[in-house]
Amino acid sequence: MNSLTIREYINSDPVLTRLFAEVERRYEADAAHDLGHLFRVADWTVRLSGDIEPRTSIAAALLHDVVNVPKNHADRGVASERSADVAREVLPPLGFDAATTELIAQAIVDHSFSRGAVPRSDLGRALQDADRLEALGVIGTFRCIATGVRFGAHFFDAADPWAVNRPLDDKRFSVDHFFTKLLKLPETFQTADGRAEANRRVAIMHALLAALGEELG
Repeated sequence: MNSLTIREYINSDPVLTRLFAEVERRYEADAAHDLGHLFRVADWTVRLSGDIEPRTSIAAALLHDVVNVPKNHADRGVASERSADVAREVLPPLGFDAATTELIAQAIVDHSFSRGAVPRSDLGRALQDADRLEALGVIGTFRCIATGVRFGAHFFDAADPWAVNRPLDDKRFSVDHFFTKLLKLPETFQTADGRAEANRRVAIMHALLAALGEELG
């Protein structure tokens, strides 16, 4: 299921159509957290969630970042809890039963990297892996740079791009974020298919860093 198919699936399902309209109304998008991000996370959540009903997986993905707190904001650590609270508010009126609503809410809470949580369900594991895939590969690189620009980071330290003689500081240099977090992400994946895709994308990022080194001499 690619993002186009996800959008078609949403359009063909009256419940998901109403949910998407509600998410779109509340969502404060930025370059790294746009609607395309939601569709791609939905696609991979469906792929990784096994026998879970696609409507449930897509609902979790659409709501996982509905409260979008900037990475450098003091409340960033509670963004997933606030998004889960929105899920508990909006899903029952759309016909989601109490058990499914709570399954989705727990998956949303657990997906957050900053919480360091181990997901409690197959849905949570799928959502966490799907969201982390968005931090890797070509799109992950674009999102990393966009996020750094948002809070004033440089692309890299021209004098010491690999932080040989200085501590890593990914608040000042976006390339540092590759080393503090992104390249380590595959070992945190919960699903075999998610980890395989993560390793493929990390290989792309290693190649990009090698090319950067060549351009810098």
